[in-house]
Amino acid sequence: MTLARISTPHGVIAYRDQPARDGAHGVPVLFIHGNSSSHRAFDPQFAATVSAGRRFIALDLPGHGASEDAPDPVKTYAIDGFADAALCLLNELGIEDVVLVGWSLGGHIALELAAGLPGVKGGLITGTPPVGGNPDDMAAAFLPTEDMALTFKADYTEDEVQLKARGQFGKAYPLEGWVVDAIRRADGRFRTQMIEAAMAGRGRDQKEIAATLPVPLAVFHGEADPFINGDYLEGLTYANLWRDSVQKFAGVEHGPFREDAERFNELLSAFLRDTG
Repeated sequence: MTLARISTPHGVIAYRDQPARDGAHGVPVLFIHGNSSSHRAFDPQFAATVSAGRRFIALDLPGHGASEDAPDPVKTYAIDGFADAALCLLNELGIEDVVLVGWSLGGHIALELAAGLPGVKGGLITGTPPVGGNPDDMAAAFLPTEDMALTFKADYTEDEVQLKARGQFGKAYPLEGWVVDAIRRADGRFRTQMIEAAMAGRGRDQKEIAATLPVPLAVFHGEADPFINGDYLEGLTYANLWRDSVQKFAGVEHGPFREDAERFNELLSAFLRDTG
């Protein structure tokens, strides 16, 4: 697999671009990874038959994977900054209509992008509770754990790297070397800058986005997710919640697209049939 690269105001961005097979022309899908990860998070989706009729694209966010660190961390390392980086990629590729799939941090970025991009035909988020500008939302949406304490910490000890890695896709999921490498590589400045940007009020109200988004929004939740409050997810107002309910994955933690890839891909395939 060879990554392509483009130059943007947020630095050089690396991305994987897998064309649709068999001459299909479905709306392309952009996958956005989570905190301190990379495009490789979605390997099981790119390898599955669900990708046959769609162009699949997955970027490395600035400061992650094979992308460059942001030349202006204050500008880029925030939900709105990352969303603009993703928009730069879509514009470079000439993509106007798109379906967004975001995991964890990537889901927050997808919501931000969906609210400002008319060509979005649908969004799928997992490990992502939409939060508003009220600080109480954060306390209600996220569960306090040792792993969560690392979310906004700049520098990790090796023990913390391992702790972060084991929490990415669930404690029972086999730990792969690329997961550890991605965490070590991530520009730790983005973690501290993100919380500073949030405290400064940057970014859109994601509860409002969920409540008003005119296209289908699929919300997937691992019922054993140690970070996300499932009751909070189910208590939100959604304008167009796909299948009228949060899709739950029993026994799954923070990464259903890997921990239960077969069911995730089945649901993803169904969602794509319903969105462009």
